[in-house]
This record gives sequence, structure tokens and C-alpha cells, in this order.
Amino acid sequence: MLTHMGGLSRRSLLKTTAMTGLATGLAATVKAPLFAQNALPDPAKVLADISVPKYVRPDYRELYAMSDEPLWDPAKDWIRTVDWEAVRAEQAGKTVRFAIGAADQESAAEGLVPFEKLSGIKVELVPIPDANFYDKAIAEFISGNASFDALQFFSPWLGDFAGPGFLARLDDYATKWKLPLDDFYETYLLNYGYYGDQGLYGIPFDCDIQMVHLRKGFVEQVTGGPIDKWQTVSTYDDLIRLSAEMNNIAPGVAGVGLMAARGFWATYTWEHIAAQCGVDLFDSDWNPIFNNDAGVKALEIILALQANAAAGTAGWGWPENRAAWLGGQLASNISWQDSGTQAMRPDQSQIVDDFVTIYEPRVSIEGARFAPPNIAGSTSCVAATSQNPEGAFLMLAFLTTASIMAMNEANANGVAPGYRSVLTNPRLRAVSQPAEVWAESLEYAWCAPRIPGMFAMEQELGNEINKAVVGQISPKEALDNGARAWQRILRRNGFAPGRAPFPYAAVEAGTWVGRGKPSPV
Repeated sequence: MLTHMGGLSRRSLLKTTAMTGLATGLAATVKAPLFAQNALPDPAKVLADISVPKYVRPDYRELYAMSDEPLWDPAKDWIRTVDWEAVRAEQAGKTVRFAIGAADQESAAEGLVPFEKLSGIKVELVPIPDANFYDKAIAEFISGNASFDALQFFSPWLGDFAGPGFLARLDDYATKWKLPLDDFYETYLLNYGYYGDQGLYGIPFDCDIQMVHLRKGFVEQVTGGPIDKWQTVSTYDDLIRLSAEMNNIAPGVAGVGLMAARGFWATYTWEHIAAQCGVDLFDSDWNPIFNNDAGVKALEIILALQANAAAGTAGWGWPENRAAWLGGQLASNISWQDSGTQAMRPDQSQIVDDFVTIYEPRVSIEGARFAPPNIAGSTSCVAATSQNPEGAFLMLAFLTTASIMAMNEANANGVAPGYRSVLTNPRLRAVSQPAEVWAESLEYAWCAPRIPGMFAMEQELGNEINKAVVGQISPKEALDNGARAWQRILRRNGFAPGRAPFPYAAVEAGTWVGRGKPSPV
């Protein structure tokens, strides 16, 4: 998950604990490419260097006795299937301006050297302070003269950028250059790529899912046997009971970790559990409907878990949760999938070999379902005002290609792949403990639609949920307050009855891709 938090991105945080590999910079020895097409290097030689031995950390390769074999399917890896000579014929000598968080400027410059060598395109980085990225990007879009051609950003903002016409449609470029859209899991393509029924506007970049993680030693001490990923914690009632028994099972160890801070953090934890309760956020007329019995049940589950949680979880976002989990202070945890991958790495984790990621617990109420939560993540887009939209698309396709994303996961840097050909690869699964459960869960994933105002709504709802978590208001009051705030934000963004930007049916399939599929449990 690549989320900006008060000027601190997950990638910049990880720089302090790990060499981040491909997500923050492909290693490079050439400072500047030659842009005359006939002077560019052989693409095959450049591609050969984008490989496990060149870009996965040596200590991680040694730790897992990794071979030099790819962690991806070369037949699905766009950079190995696209015609680079055709790219050069059209693009060599042109420029692309890429908006990037300021903390990542140097590493991004290194990472784009192979792209420049392959394409002949020169990439100019436009650094934007991480804490100001949204506001700065919006201001530049409104000016009509944005200083960048391409940008990567938090996927809940997709509607805010696509709705007013700030982004370029990418359908024709994806077809022309044969981008393997069919390799993306449906939940990521529908929610990080498409904007309603209006076309493809993004290429999924950081493809997250929230999951439940258990400490093996503590759980087995309580249950008396090995963990079954489906059945040991089959319901949230099980997790409540188990976390109570594990609370203070060892000095300084809490039964469960949660993210319940004000704003989107609390909303994401609630959405995680509400999805299992059967909650849909909107009806067919875009009216908020989450303040029902199922929504209240989800918040009641959070309150029950909080009784067994680490102190201060009402103020926890991802940094606090990550530190406590990897530091061995939690017996179970509700977090992102990378809490499993990073927990495998001795330089990041104190719980190596003593944890397991399980399948999503269910909820024992009518209408409940198996709906693992695809929450947050980021996407890659081209500005509608771009002077070289096709070149910008090609750069983003390079950065999001299967091989680079697979090696991000192998480097445990928090930038997550969304490709079937990556998450089903047995060599990748050997270095990413959550990958098997993650991949199977994605076939049933739940996601909030990426519509204008969605992030603002999740912020407002999280403020109300946090009030319930700290005991200021009841769960029903929190959700009722949130629903009223959503109505105001929806109207402000053009979702009045009968004149929404697109019908709810245009996004409904992406809100729960498990709809109509046989239940896995």
C-alpha cells in the first residue's frame, strides 16, 4: 500500500528499514541515455538486466535460496512482449514529465533509466511534496496547464481526477500496445483502472488487500493445535474470543492490532469488516445505505476487538500498526497483505517464522458473505493536457509491468502486484507468505467505488467511527452522521437523483467481484 500520511509515504518510511529495490529505483549504471534511435542499446540486453539477480536484494535471494528464474510469466510481462523498435520509431527523442512524490525523486530517476534506454524517451521528474500531492495536482489541473504528463496517486482519488476531465483515456493506447489487461485481477482493473462506464483512465500500480495475520506460537498455545487458514478463525466471533485469550499472553503483547485513527484509517477497518457483514455502501440511486443493521454490527465487532487491542489503537494508522506487528507486540493483526511479506524479512521483522496470514473470517448474520477487502492502493494515470500522452502511457506501462511488480514484492517494499501471473507463480509465493491466500481472496474482493468525493466521504465517516471507538457516540449515531455527511458530499459532486455522472450499475460489479460466484466456504 502506497499511502501518504502527513508527508510520509509508505515507501519513504520503508527506506529507513529496507533497500526498496524496484519500486523506488531500478539499479542503474548509465547516467543518461542516447536518444538517437540508431544509438540506443539492444532492447534484449536491457531487458536481460531487469532480472532477479540484478534487482532483488542479495540478502533476500540468499535467505530464500532464490534461483535466477523469473518470478513472473515472461509471456505476460509487457516489457518483454511490446515491440520496442516500434516504440522508438514513434517516441525516441521525445520527453515525458512525471509527477512524483518529492521523497522518491532520486530513486525514481534511477528506476527510469532502463525505460529511457528501451524507448529513447527522456523522462523529466516533477517533484511534489508528499503531503501536498493531492492539492498541488488539483491546482495544476484546474490551471489547465499542468506541469506533468503522468502521475501516480492514491486510487481513492481517481474519481476526483477523472470526473472533471483531468485525465486522459487510455483505452486506445492499451489496445495499440497490447497492455495485458486480462492479467490483472478484476477488482484492481475495475477500481484502479476504469472510471465508471467512461473508459480506462489508469493502470493499477500498488494493488492492496487487507488481511488477517496470526502469531503461530500464541494461537497454537491457546488452541492446542496447528493453524488451519480457513477454520481456526472462521468467524469474527472466533477472533474476538481468541484475541481475548491472547491479550497479555506475554509481556507487552496485545491480543489484536487495529487501525482506528480518525479519518480514512477508521473507515478502512470498518469497511473491512462491514464487507463481510454484507454491507453495500450505496443503493442503485447513489443513496448511502451503510447505516443499517449490518453496518452497526461491523462497528460493534470493532468495539469488541478493541477491548483486546493494543493501547492507543484509536490513534493508530498504518505506521503504528506496522511497527507493533513487526516488533512482536501483537498476537493477531488486521492490516494489509504486506504485513505478511515484511514479517518474513529479518531486517524488518522480529516475528520471522512465527506468523501466518489466514483467509478472511466470516460473520454469523443473515446476508453475510466472503468479501475480502481491496482497500486503498494506487494507480497510474496520464494528464488530459499532456504534451505526449502516448509516451506517458508507455512509461507507466513500464513501471507497472509484471516483472517489476513481482520484484517489488520479493523486495518486500510495500508496493504490491495485482497480476494473476505474478501472485500464482510458485517462486513468488516462496518469498511472499500471503500470496496464495491473497490470490484466492482476490476472486471475491470487495471495494468502494472510485467516484468523485469518495475519499472525502471516507474521511468524514472515519471521524464519526473514531468517536464511537472512543465512546463519545453510539455505533448507530456514528453511521447516521456519516451517511448525512456522504449525502452532502455526493450532492456537491453531482450525484443528485437522476443526474449522476454515471449509473450505479456502471460500478456495481467492481464493488464485490464475488457476486454470483460459488462461495469458497
